[in-house]
Amino acid sequence: TLVPDLLGEEYSVWQPKENCRFSAYTLRMLHDNRGAIANADIIHWNNGLWDVCDLFGDGPFTAPEAYVKTMLRIATILKKSTDKIIFATTTPVTSEHAFNKNETIRQYNALIVPELRKMGIVINDLNALVTPHIDTYIRKDDNIHLTEEGIRACSEQVADYIRKI
Repeated sequence: TLVPDLLGEEYSVWQPKENCRFSAYTLRMLHDNRGAIANADIIHWNNGLWDVCDLFGDGPFTAPEAYVKTMLRIATILKKSTDKIIFATTTPVTSEHAFNKNETIRQYNALIVPELRKMGIVINDLNALVTPHIDTYIRKDDNIHLTEEGIRACSEQVADYIRKI
């Protein structure tokens, strides 16, 4: 991502080598990556797009209650490393996406954001940043991933939040 370049040499940025996928996978990966985050000064994190994915037409991959429970477990574990935690809301998709729907994304964001705020976690609302610009920030070939312009906008906002915390 652009975030390490935007932050510059003042910051040492660690990122997982692979996509952290859905929240339960991230929870599992926290064990494998515990050394990397043990002394973190700031943690910026997100889960959601994989959790809300409805591949089979029978509901999201992760049920809402399980999502909240798992995300709160993740937050509790991360707080053992630092109190400076930023959570990025799940970004929208185009209306053409076959398996993810913005209504579900909004629902999951609405469920987790207040709970994380209660824990003192800062919320970086990337959904609010991207939503008005879906046509330019979300790729048309897959209807979910960010365009170069979207990557730049989100990376700049992430870097700004990290600098401010």
